[in-house]
Amino acid sequence: MFKLKESLLLFTATLILLVISSSTFGNYASHLCSLPGYTCIKVRRGDSWHTLWPDKQKRRIVMRLNRRNLDLYPGLIIAVPSNLLQINHLDISPLPHAIKSQRTRVIIIDLEKHAFGAYDAKGFLIHWGPVSAGKGWCPDIQKPCETPRGTSFVFSKGDAYCESATYPIPEGGALIPYCMYFLNGFAMHAGDLPGAHDSHGCVRMFYEDAEWLNKYFVKNGTKVIIK
Repeated sequence: MFKLKESLLLFTATLILLVISSSTFGNYASHLCSLPGYTCIKVRRGDSWHTLWPDKQKRRIVMRLNRRNLDLYPGLIIAVPSNLLQINHLDISPLPHAIKSQRTRVIIIDLEKHAFGAYDAKGFLIHWGPVSAGKGWCPDIQKPCETPRGTSFVFSKGDAYCESATYPIPEGGALIPYCMYFLNGFAMHAGDLPGAHDSHGCVRMFYEDAEWLNKYFVKNGTKVIIK
């Protein structure tokens, strides 16, 4: 009995630490704080993306770097490039600017880097953006939700009013704008990015990225590589 209580206390303490860590460093870019070339700031009461970075392009860079489009909250750590005034969003791409030609358009999604890259038929990067993919465990369905790795092909697209047939459980209906299905029920679509993998397996993107891919890049048959 004593060992059981001790284990429960240890589990509870670990969970509390994880929650505290997640709320304070709840974004992909927090590991950049110890690296040269970045400055990290702690969000204060009243701060927002717009008040901290009024310039749209600079704000866009910082949001992409942090893999986050949700509102800021006090205590959140945000990484900022030291040379923010001299760069554009392609300069901070975590994916290579060129790959071996696939002889066709391809989308590469790197789960470890929380990012996608759109490459033309010659292998040149023409756009990239953050992603939030499947999380390790989904309490509502009581099983892991990781996005499957491998090569697939887009077989169906939807518009700004695309809806999930599955989530929320049990009847579906969640809005997944500009959905692009690439494997069974898995899709790329616009959604909320908290700076971590947080979906049921779909690949969430910034709204403008999903819209651009859907309208101007992706066709049925477009290759999708997830690694």
